[in-house]
Amino acid sequence: MKKLLAIAVALTAFVAVAAAQPRALGVRFGSPSFNPGFGAELSYQHGLGTTNFIEFDLGWSTAGINGTASWDYIIAEFGGGFNFYAGPGANLGLVGDYFFVGALAQVGLEYQFGTIPFNVSLDWRPTFYLVPETRFSPSGVALSLRYRF
Repeated sequence: MKKLLAIAVALTAFVAVAAAQPRALGVRFGSPSFNPGFGAELSYQHGLGTTNFIEFDLGWSTAGINGTASWDYIIAEFGGGFNFYAGPGANLGLVGDYFFVGALAQVGLEYQFGTIPFNVSLDWRPTFYLVPETRFSPSGVALSLRYRF
């Protein structure tokens, strides 16, 4: 009974903390020349305190599906709502019969509008693919538009 009560308290605390953090939902538009087959992705950010956030992106096309997760740190805050961020992440997807997995770095500049609940960011996401073959791709430039809530 004590274990069940401890799990319930921990779960309630986790949900309360998660609900109190800022979130953003929108679209990440990648350049087709940099990101073939996945020109747009559904993008979700979830704040983890004041200095970092996680980002989940899901891209799809007629060719396949692509999922990305990154843990980004706000490296510098500039006046007027600008943030410079970077962080590690992972990428996986399926295009036809081609399954891929990669480790990535994400570097970006984000602008938080002060009076309206939107942010816009420009980022670069180079990826080191591990499966099915080891290779590096410097591609991944994108513009994102998100609604903050």
